[in-house]
Amino acid sequence: MKKSLIWAGSVIGAGAVMALLFGWLDKPVPPRVISVDGQCLTSVAKDRTAITLRVTTLDKSAATSMKKATAKIAEITDYLKKQDVQMQTTEFNSYEKSEWNRELEKSVVLGTETTIAIEVSADNIETIEKILTQFAGQEDVYSENLRMYTSAEAMKPVLEDCLSTAVENARERANALAAGDGREAGKMLSVSYNVGGASSIQPRASNFLATSAKMAVADTEAFSAAGSIVSKDTEVSVSVSATFEIK
Repeated sequence: MKKSLIWAGSVIGAGAVMALLFGWLDKPVPPRVISVDGQCLTSVAKDRTAITLRVTTLDKSAATSMKKATAKIAEITDYLKKQDVQMQTTEFNSYEKSEWNRELEKSVVLGTETTIAIEVSADNIETIEKILTQFAGQEDVYSENLRMYTSAEAMKPVLEDCLSTAVENARERANALAAGDGREAGKMLSVSYNVGGASSIQPRASNFLATSAKMAVADTEAFSAAGSIVSKDTEVSVSVSATFEIK
């Protein structure tokens, strides 16, 4: 009986060892991988120009201040509706304005100041120039934040192509590194990316009106002391971090 138990235990032990051995042999071996970075640098033309028109009124009466501001902004929007532009209200603010009076040595209320701002954009630079000319010098109307930029519609296909190029660049680098071991990059296991680029540019409105309408794009750095404009596209940079299987 004792020998039978020893023999049974030996069989069970051998079976456990064999199970562990076959389990270890069947366990998948993690693939060898390589992680690299890839880059793409390109540019795309700025296709839209935008300006912010701001109406600011000040009156002792809050109701009068708001009435003046809304009436003026209604006049502006009526004009803009006839132009090929996109517009949206970006600010509507009304508050009691005061300033320090040195003679009285106290803060004095000047009245209620109301501000309404509209952002206007167009794909034609001459349209924005026409709008600036229309409202230049009008009471309570101010133009600011003139900028030229690349729209999302124009940016999308360029960005997608640049992403593909950055991934291809990463694969080329992975192949070059793996070649030293007589191997090559296989399927991509993971990837992350980062997009950089400055699209918006902000020349001064006064300088803009003084330049030729034929110059459709500009850059803040490209403005000379004389206020002239030179063309510069939006630079787009994409960097990816990718991991490839080595085969």
